[in-house]
Amino acid sequence: MTQTLPFTERTIDPDKLMSFVFRAVDEVGATLNTALVVMGDKLGYYTAMADGRPTTPAELAEQTGTSEHYAREWLNNQAAGGFVEYDADARRYTLPAEHAVALADPTSPAYLAGFFQLALGTLHDSDDIFAAARDGDGLGWHEHHTDVHHGCERFFRTMYNGHLLTEWIPALDGVTAKLESGAKVADVGCGHGASTILLAKAFPNSTFVGSDYHAASIDIARERARAAGVDDRVTFEVAPATAFSGSGYDLIAMFDCLHDMGDPVGAARHVRSAIAADGTWMVVEPMAGDRVEDNLNPVGRTYYGFSTLLCTPASLSQDVGLALGTQAGPAKIKDVSTAAGFSAFRTAASTPFNNVFEVRP
Repeated sequence: MTQTLPFTERTIDPDKLMSFVFRAVDEVGATLNTALVVMGDKLGYYTAMADGRPTTPAELAEQTGTSEHYAREWLNNQAAGGFVEYDADARRYTLPAEHAVALADPTSPAYLAGFFQLALGTLHDSDDIFAAARDGDGLGWHEHHTDVHHGCERFFRTMYNGHLLTEWIPALDGVTAKLESGAKVADVGCGHGASTILLAKAFPNSTFVGSDYHAASIDIARERARAAGVDDRVTFEVAPATAFSGSGYDLIAMFDCLHDMGDPVGAARHVRSAIAADGTWMVVEPMAGDRVEDNLNPVGRTYYGFSTLLCTPASLSQDVGLALGTQAGPAKIKDVSTAAGFSAFRTAASTPFNNVFEVRP
């Protein structure tokens, strides 16, 4: 039986206590700011301020067709948090150029609006996660608020735009040449198809099959492939990672999804059966080290948060429910690939947010 030590038997440092209290106040402010950043994104506040011109609440409200009362409080919050700058003499607010790149430019590799949307959507379902944690149950990806699906795609599309074609694919042995000449590619757990479509546009001689168990995401992926003009070479199917169709693939990719799967070893075995003898399995996973202490940093903290509220529940909602966790680390991913019958594994590339693993038969 666990014993709890009474507070009276522990020495309290008043300065340390107050330091933590003020840190906690900052944490609450940061939590509220998640919603306020999404508010600024959805109402167009950041876009309206992206040109760097100082503005007033009245001007911002008029420009965005919103209420001045809300614009005023939002601007004051953003100024208090350092997201915008406030000129007390002129009583005007400015969005710094660097912040505009991160909050108002979807083409920027530093674009973060989707990251906040993903976080807010995740928090929306927190009561369900609390209940699941008591019982050891899960919560499926399809059961989450739609901000999870759209925010995830927006955030990771930023990563793909910035790194997939210029760093990750070139880091894989011989893969660029195969894609240029004409390769058969599977994008497993493709979501809205951002990675699939980006690859298809870059390599017109190759064919692509994207798959995901979430039917609503596949519907969006099909629409976006048509809009991008690549639907003649890209098909999408509703299928779990353990049963996507096709064989003889030159490249099979999984972007930030292996750790979410209930049966990652089963999925890896299916990849092994579907890949060509000289094919490549590219596994992109969140940046993580193999030890807890490797991940005690701002990125690790954020990913452990998503792991608790989103990724681990997703795995536990499926058969097997291995629950690798978002911070699984290279060693665990290698164990999965080895158990599935792959013989070669290496870290091919990395960014502050991702590890890219090259796995071969």
